[in-house]
Amino acid sequence: MKRASLFVALAIVLAGCSGEWGWYVVNPSTASGWSNLKFLFGGLYYTVLLSLTAISISVVVGLLVALPGLSQNRALRAFNRVYVEIVRAVPILVLILWVYYGLPQVMDISIGVFWAGVIALALSDSAFQAEIFRAGIQSINRGQYEAAQSVSLSYADTMRFVILPQAIRRILPALGNQLVYMLKMSSLVSVIGMQELTRRANELVVTEYRPLEIYTVLVLEYLVLILIVSALVRRLERRLQADERD
Repeated sequence: MKRASLFVALAIVLAGCSGEWGWYVVNPSTASGWSNLKFLFGGLYYTVLLSLTAISISVVVGLLVALPGLSQNRALRAFNRVYVEIVRAVPILVLILWVYYGLPQVMDISIGVFWAGVIALALSDSAFQAEIFRAGIQSINRGQYEAAQSVSLSYADTMRFVILPQAIRRILPALGNQLVYMLKMSSLVSVIGMQELTRRANELVVTEYRPLEIYTVLVLEYLVLILIVSALVRRLERRLQADERD
């Protein structure tokens, strides 16, 4: 109800603004306003694709980094700690710039803006995912490991069939938060030319000279997108909890 009231209030404010505010640049009833809105909304596809690709990779990498942190081997635990601390210490914007401009020179390869953004976002998020997985796995009762050993399950099968399914249910809210975080951080990829929501808004501001109106639409785009993602995460969480009770 509060969300609906918020959107209604915003609509009233926008509709009531005088012409000097320049809301005509995003007015869907005019040809130019509709064209500008389509241009802005066109970045939604790249924002979602970039975020989903990056977080899918970061979840896998994060899990692979988390497992050594649970080992009895000191070298493996040291690898986990060094990786997490170093990656978390580097700002995402700096990492994006380094991957796009520096990595091609280091590895003598060519990287497009999309994959540079994916690599940087996934690498940065993987450190946080590693800590989430490590905490989730450690929260599982030791008796679950002992029960798996009693039926002669290997370590890999124990993790796959016993530990990870339970851990994922517990860390799902944190994973959902990371997806929301990824959607917001994807805006930083605009600095290297990625045609996502923020980049398109910046380009439109340069041509229309109406930053207030255009960035207001940008805020609403992110707001609606993140509210939808949050609702889907909560729905999935409730379903998993219901399945666990059954």
